Amino acid sequence: MHKRILVVEDEASIREMVSFALRKADMEAIHAPDAHAALVAISDTPPDLILLDWMLPGMTGLELARRLRAEERTSDVPIIMLTARGEEMDRVNGLDAGVDDYVVKPFSTRELIARIKAVLRRAQADGGTGSLEIGGLRIDGPAHRVYAGDAQVEIGPTEYRLLHFFMSHAERAYSRAQLLDQVWGGSVYVEERTVDVHIRRLRKTLEPFGLDSLIQTVRGTGYRFSTTQ
Repeated sequence: MHKRILVVEDEASIREMVSFALRKADMEAIHAPDAHAALVAISDTPPDLILLDWMLPGMTGLELARRLRAEERTSDVPIIMLTARGEEMDRVNGLDAGVDDYVVKPFSTRELIARIKAVLRRAQADGGTGSLEIGGLRIDGPAHRVYAGDAQVEIGPTEYRLLHFFMSHAERAYSRAQLLDQVWGGSVYVEERTVDVHIRRLRKTLEPFGLDSLIQTVRGTGYRFSTTQ
């Protein structure tokens, strides 16, 4: 079955270029020139992946990404940000909003297709189907849900995979490079700084339940999941 890719881009020439490359890669392209049109397209059937321009008229791509991540039916849809903003803080802001990857303009369509395939592979990979319970946290693998006691924890897809890996390998320290390899996959296009961003998001997710201290920084090494201080 063809993968359905929603291209949210206000420049018609870029939409056409990307759509042509997607069709050559045996994917289906859906067009949206702005955030409103994207939301209308998504309301019918969520796509397999969203290519989202940062600078959109009206609602920005960053604002739309946050909205999509906050809604249950789109919280797991992978998002790649298309942006002319290459500064590190801008990339961090995108990752903070829940974006899975970013491509800085101008870009080659070969690179874009490669990144799309890599993100789709990560999304389809087993992100943790086993059930686990440690330190007051419980992962219901088949349901893909996390609980703190009896309360369900609202968690993003990358943070879910990261938490599942940590809980599957509790009390062991991992470097950023090891976490990228284990959680994001071997063919990643993201930087080690990405791990820090998602660790921060994971801690923020667990903080209301008083469980953020389970994710510990190991000076000179990286991070670990531990029930002891």
